[in-house]
Amino acid sequence: MTTEDIIIQIFYLVDNGLGRIEKHPLSKLYPSEVVTIGILFALKGGHFRAFYRWLQRDYDGLFGGLPERTVLLRQLKTQQIHTDLLMESPSVLNVVDSFPIELIFPIRQGRSTQQYGAKSKDKGRWSVGIKVGWILNTFGRVSGWIWDKMNVADNTFLDYLDEWDEIMLADWGFRCADGIPDNVKLCKKGAWNDRMPIETAFSMVTVISKAKKIHHRVEAYIETRLAFMAAMFNICLKLFHQLHPDDSPFKMSFAEFSL
Repeated sequence: MTTEDIIIQIFYLVDNGLGRIEKHPLSKLYPSEVVTIGILFALKGGHFRAFYRWLQRDYDGLFGGLPERTVLLRQLKTQQIHTDLLMESPSVLNVVDSFPIELIFPIRQGRSTQQYGAKSKDKGRWSVGIKVGWILNTFGRVSGWIWDKMNVADNTFLDYLDEWDEIMLADWGFRCADGIPDNVKLCKKGAWNDRMPIETAFSMVTVISKAKKIHHRVEAYIETRLAFMAAMFNICLKLFHQLHPDDSPFKMSFAEFSL
């Protein structure tokens, strides 16, 4: 597939997933177009300035002309609420885990009052960043997500997991002295192969989408990026299975859509 084909296919899935949402009379783009751009940004990764130059130079015509860069960025923040419509339904057994994301080097911490994130160790190296938790259903699709600063423990997300009725398979990082919700089951390392899909998912967004480091600083735009990253994962997996209907429904891959 060419990049243009990938963009068109992603837009088709997004437009069907969102349904009919009215466009603001002063906006150039429909909500489904803005969400498509956000998903493309999450898929490509890197800086938004570089992404915007690439999109405007090569694919501006697909969207009938892009708004100015900062206007588009604010639209992404506004329209990210629609990514909830692209989340998948949970299954009886779901897996949950967290994924640390670096924002800045520790030496840059505190240079701006708008900076978000906290310092913690990731793979033995100090960094300032955030932590996002994903809930994946049996087919490896994102059903829900939550995030916080990097220095919080995984068990901080237990209150969010308690809101779900389905069973959540978590690792021992979620153990808590005060107890865990009844629907959360802790799995020792190597005990439950059912948890492998979430490790695969985090590896995919790290390698393909460069999600291990993002370049946003303000809380609202960090949340926007995370929302589109979860939506991107679901849309790309759906596109993969549409193009490869004979493959196992549990297979997780979207490397062929790398931008």
